[in-house]
Amino acid sequence: MVTPYNLDQAIRKVPDFPKPGILFYDITGILQNPTAFNYCIDAMVEQYKDKKIDAVAAVEARGFLFSAPFAARMQIPQVLVRKAGKLPGETKEKRFALEYGEDVIQIHTSDVKPDTNVLLIDDLIATGGTLKAAAELISEIGGRVEDIFCVIGLPFLNYAEQLSDYRITTLINYDAE
Repeated sequence: MVTPYNLDQAIRKVPDFPKPGILFYDITGILQNPTAFNYCIDAMVEQYKDKKIDAVAAVEARGFLFSAPFAARMQIPQVLVRKAGKLPGETKEKRFALEYGEDVIQIHTSDVKPDTNVLLIDDLIATGGTLKAAAELISEIGGRVEDIFCVIGLPFLNYAEQLSDYRITTLINYDAE
C-alpha cells in the first residue's frame, strides 16, 4: 500500500506562463521533493504491478522523468517518444495539431514489438493531443496502449473526449484554471 501524499502542495501554479491567461502546473516541486517524487513512482507501481505491461512509452521530456524509474522498478523496457529529428535510426513519425500550430513526434520502429502491451506516460495531460498522437503511433507500429498515465490531469480541457478510446489514470486533477 502506498502512503498517501498531497501532491497539490508540491505542484507550483504559475499564472500567465507560457502566455497570458494560462495557468502552468509546474512539476519541479515534485522533483525537488523526494517524498513527493517517490510517492508518484510508488503509486504507479502499485497501479500497474498486476497488469500485463510489456513496455512503457514516455513523451519527451518530462514524461521521461517518471517513466525511467517506473520502467526500472518494473523491469520493463522504455520507449522514447521524441520530437522529430532527435532519434537516430529507423523511426515512424506522427504529425498532430497543437493550439497554435502543429508538431511531429517519432518513435524507433524497433522499440515497439508487435502485440506489446504499452503503458504511455507523461507528466501532465491537458488537451490530450500529444498523447493521442503517441498512442496512435504505438498502435501503427504494432503495440497496444493499455493505459495512459499522467501525474497531473486537467479534465476541464476535455482530454477525455480526445482520448475516449483509452483508459486514463492521473494522480491529481485540477478542475479549472
